Amino acid sequence: MNPAVEFLVASLILLGALFALLGSVGLARLPDFFTRLHGPTKATTLGVGATVLASAVFFTATQPGLSLHEIAVMVFLFITAPVSAHLLAKAALHRGKDGSND
Repeated sequence: MNPAVEFLVASLILLGALFALLGSVGLARLPDFFTRLHGPTKATTLGVGATVLASAVFFTATQPGLSLHEIAVMVFLFITAPVSAHLLAKAALHRGKDGSND
């Protein structure tokens, strides 16, 4: 495999791991529901997206043809994660959660 492709795949995997770690730490350490909701929906989504993009680049470079399965997963992830976060936030507001540590 081309060294430039290897570097790109390795960089995307490291970037994805860093974002996933950052989102996980945010989920565990942030003080209230709404800020904890922000960590996984933003950072972890970018982390998984970068990892899936690395997979698409790797399999496109090593196998004949274009690897589009991973791109479909990325599109589904980037559409569903914000929608689910929005619905969770609306449900919390409906229940009367104001973000404080009651």
